[in-house]
Amino acid sequence: MTMKRILEPFILVLTIILPCASIAQELTAREIMELVEDYQRATTDSAFNRMQLSTCRFGIKDSRITCAERPRIKAIESVGKNYGDDLKDTRSIAIVQEPAAERGIGMLSYAYDDPERDNETWLYLSALGRVKRIASGSSDDDTEPASVFGSEFTTEDQDTGKLEEYEIKLLEETMEADRAVWKIEMIPNEERARKSRYSRTVQYIDKERFVPLKVEMYDQYDREIKRLLASRIEFINDVWMARSLTMMNLVTNRLSNMAILEIHLGIDVEDEFLTTRTLTDVAFRETELENLRQQLQ
Repeated sequence: MTMKRILEPFILVLTIILPCASIAQELTAREIMELVEDYQRATTDSAFNRMQLSTCRFGIKDSRITCAERPRIKAIESVGKNYGDDLKDTRSIAIVQEPAAERGIGMLSYAYDDPERDNETWLYLSALGRVKRIASGSSDDDTEPASVFGSEFTTEDQDTGKLEEYEIKLLEETMEADRAVWKIEMIPNEERARKSRYSRTVQYIDKERFVPLKVEMYDQYDREIKRLLASRIEFINDVWMARSLTMMNLVTNRLSNMAILEIHLGIDVEDEFLTTRTLTDVAFRETELENLRQQLQ
């Protein structure tokens, strides 16, 4: 199924609702977040991306957020594909290419829309030569989310779906980064709260593009502990997406930026590539990655 066929019904809905402000205002908070997640899933389906992940301790200089030290930079290639009758489940894999000392470190993630199924993550550390499986919420030991390649992003921050696990409320309509936004609060239910480090999140959703421009994350004491900022939002293959995401840890004063350098949608991705074999079988991984790269030419 092509990206165009997947998006046609969604694009049709948007062409109907977006020009009419009165209809847009009638969307519930839940309906807004459903549209946001539809867009996010579209950016991961049959996708091959090249990214740069940089992490540093930050400070404020001349009213601007800047790195207070030389950032640690990783070059990453990622591949994703959506599954299920409604294409709401996502399998994705990310492989570190640089620096050379970390080449081959990989993370495989399965995200399920069904609230009855826990999302799964497998982390492969080439230095140890083994795969560690992280199943969200499967035990008390698994409630702390895993960092994504040592950055301030975690597996929980990348979750999509399972909106049934939240109380979703529209707080107000306001402005953010000179854009009209919906300010939406998401509070996890009791079961979800046991798996999450956040007591609530507040999202600022662009009313035209249905992209979160800012997300505030709060702990159990209602202190904002992390903040996500999105920028360089572009319309690519009928999908609005942020090409730069900055996650700020307000407790440790560290930040990570994920910059998408190349975006390729509509790629033919073999199902077997999105399995743990890719993490551990170097020859298989490199052969399949080269096949994917050939499609970009």
